[in-house]
Amino acid sequence: MGTGEECLKLSILNAVDKNGERWLLLVFYMMLVLTMFIEVVRREVFAYSSIWGEEIVRYSFIYLAWIGAASAVKERGHIRIDVLMQYVGPKAKAGLYIFGDIVMAVVAVIAFIWSLETVLVSAKFGSVTHGLRISQVWFLSAVPFGFALVLFRLTQSLLRDIRDLRNGRPVYEGDKLFD
Repeated sequence: MGTGEECLKLSILNAVDKNGERWLLLVFYMMLVLTMFIEVVRREVFAYSSIWGEEIVRYSFIYLAWIGAASAVKERGHIRIDVLMQYVGPKAKAGLYIFGDIVMAVVAVIAFIWSLETVLVSAKFGSVTHGLRISQVWFLSAVPFGFALVLFRLTQSLLRDIRDLRNGRPVYEGDKLFD
């Protein structure tokens, strides 16, 4: 394999790492909006609606929520109380962020395992959705998929924080909504 191919693969991986959640959020958001628009037109103009449209909207929203959670972890944009962070030094701040990420990772591992059990039970019994008549595994997988993304982003966050702490750099705090 040549150097050009390796650079291309690295640039693709970097693009996915940087924007993967954004692209997925865009896909599911567009699916949600377009399906809702079609269903509103069908209901108001033709006095007819479908159960499949409601299911697509519901499951798109579920995927949006879990992918959005991973995106928030990546950007350190999740809800947190950071009043204490103003009064501690850079090392204590890094330690608090690392501790918070570890606690969140433990919760995410437990939630991943429990949500995966639900997917496996659904696969075992072959449950299908009411309207679309396709396997519910595709939709139940949103939760373990979301927690897997959260764990991946938490791992990146932990490694970044440890690297920043070792190199004496201030820990990444993410963008603040309000100052």
